[in-house]
Parts: sequence; structure tokens; C-alpha cells
Amino acid sequence: MKIQIDKDKLADAVSWAARSLPTRPSVPILAGLMIKAEAGMVTMSSFDYETSAQVSTQAEVETPGVVLVSGKLLADITKSLPQKPVTLSSTDTELEVLCGSARFALQTLPAMDYPDLPHMPQASGWIDAEEMLKGVSQVVVAAGRDELLPVFTGVKIEFDGKNLSLLGTDRYRMALKEMTWNPSTSAQGETSVLVPGKVLLETAKSMVTSPRITISLADTAAGEGLIGFQAESNDGVRQITTRLLDGEFPQLRHLMSVSDDLSVCTDTQDLISAVRRVALVAEKNTSLRMKIGDDHVTLEAARGDQAQASEAVKAIVVHNTAEPALVDAGFNPNYLLDALQALDTPAVHFSFTGSGKPCLLTGLEKIDGEPDQDYRHVIMLMRLTP
Repeated sequence: MKIQIDKDKLADAVSWAARSLPTRPSVPILAGLMIKAEAGMVTMSSFDYETSAQVSTQAEVETPGVVLVSGKLLADITKSLPQKPVTLSSTDTELEVLCGSARFALQTLPAMDYPDLPHMPQASGWIDAEEMLKGVSQVVVAAGRDELLPVFTGVKIEFDGKNLSLLGTDRYRMALKEMTWNPSTSAQGETSVLVPGKVLLETAKSMVTSPRITISLADTAAGEGLIGFQAESNDGVRQITTRLLDGEFPQLRHLMSVSDDLSVCTDTQDLISAVRRVALVAEKNTSLRMKIGDDHVTLEAARGDQAQASEAVKAIVVHNTAEPALVDAGFNPNYLLDALQALDTPAVHFSFTGSGKPCLLTGLEKIDGEPDQDYRHVIMLMRLTP
């Protein structure tokens, strides 16, 4: 194999494909990056038996061929090269990287032993790339991090005609984002898949420079199917496939309909700033107390007798029942911050039903406006100690 390619194109393609390489591969060969050159195009691929990544970009191909080398090392090298054209040439045992007067020689890995990448499923439709990134970012904050409970580390994607919904939960908080997408004629029905949340977020981030992302679904039987994502840009074509998660995802939608016995509306950034300050003295595994007044809320936290903090934030408070739903609410401060930052709106609307019950957060474009129902975030309130 022998090719010549622009330095920036090479560095971008190698780093993008190498980002999917496993940190601790189950077998050493999975640390390799496959480079295939043919007909004016070079393709970089990585695979760990669960997730595959493939990027194609234009290059001057003098001699077609295939070579497998250490992906992380090649990524480090290509990022550090001078701003000059790069020549890659390989023998049976070595890949040579030439850029100006800089020369690197990398030992090759046995390409014949590298597993075949899964085929990209048939395209099911497409969605705006920026909308996809925003929606995934809003939902994945509520997904679990415990790999011993893999179902909760996933994001459920529901397809229903032109409606696409994203759902995530770690059992203590839940997020739902509803969007529109453009299904193909063959993908108009209802279906749902459970995708690893980390992979979905990394995919959305890495493809946001393209105008749209094509979503492809294979067999959706639990744990057996694949989902694929593809994005095209001036730099080439990027593809990612990943296996769907197995297991029964909990039903969440009924928890998103919290009755508004008590509503609190306030400025999002003011509340975020206050939560950050007050939470500095919050003892580990204790709640941040929100005391609800007539025209404000007061945040309180303490670290035993060592430190206490409180801060008031202006709010519009409306009681929708004859008896007050509650006067104090206990939040996990980290969960509250995650939800407020995910809203991405000037104001926030809290819907309370009572102590110890779910609290619904929705966004407001203005403090006295109507809540945005496209994104809903539910937090389970914590028990308050006297």
C-alpha cells in the first residue's frame, strides 16, 4: 500500500476512528486500526466486537492495499506531524509514515486475523445532526453509570412515524426528549431499541459537523440487533454500528405526567448559581433543601455543625390545591444541577405533588410562559431530616 494524503485529513480520520478503540482490548489485535486504500479513497476502521467505527476520505492512492497498525500510536503520530503532505507506505511487516523530514516506522499487525466489521443495516431515516446531539445530551445525563446494571446505562429510542423519542433513567431520575425525524417509506411503523448511552453520545458528538445523521436499524430482537449511524460531509463518510442492549427497559412515560399541585417558576441561571454555592457545604449523601415561600425559594444545606449555607431565589409560586402540597423539598444537588443544565432554557418550571414524590422539571422561554413539553426531566425527591 502507498498513498499520499493531506496532513489534516489524515489526522482527523485516524483520531476519529481511533477514539472507538478499546482501552483494554480483550485480544491485542483489537487495539489495531485497519487502513484500506483503493480507487482514490482511504478507509480507517476499528472494532471491538460491540461497536465499529469507519471513516472514508479522499487520498492519492498509488498502490492499493490493506494494513493494520496500532491505532492509538498512529493517532498520536499524525496529530504531531508538520503541516505538509503525508505519505503512507507499507510492506509485509512495517508501515512507514513520511511527512517532510519526519519519518516513523510502525510494526504492522496480522490483518488476516482482524475480525470482519458488521455490515451497515438498511437506512431507516435521518435526523438533523445538531438536534440529535442536543436531544441525546439532554437525556443521557439521566442514564445510569453502573455497568452491573447495563439496562440502565442505555438510552431507549422509540420510533413512531415521524416522531422520535429518547428516554433515559438510573431509577432515581428520568429524562424524555421528543423530536421529529424523517423516516424512510419502509420505517413508518412503531419500534424501539435500547442503545448504549455512552456510544450514542459519542456518536452524536462526532457527527455534529455534518448536516444530518442517517439512522439504520437491523433486527431489533433484544440483544441481537444492530443500530447504525452515518454522516456525510466534505471530509468524507463516517459510520458507526453498535449492538443493542438486552433486557427490559422500565416503563417511564406515566411518570412524566406529574400533577401540578404546586408549581414553582424561576430563572434557570440564578438557580444554578445558587445551587452550586449552597451545595459546597452539603454533606455527602444528604439532600439540598428547597424551602418554598410565597414569591421565592430558599436553598439550604449543612455539613453537620461545621458549616451551613442558605440562599433565596425569586420565584413565581402557585398552589393549585386548597391545601399546600408541600413547603420543603429535598433534592440530590448533583441531580438537580444536571437537570437544570440540560434544560437549556432561560427559566425552569417545577411541578410538585408532595414530599417524597416525583418532581417534574420543564423549560420555559420566559418565567410566566407555558412549559416546553418536548423535554421533561423527573427527579425523585429525597427524604428530609428534621
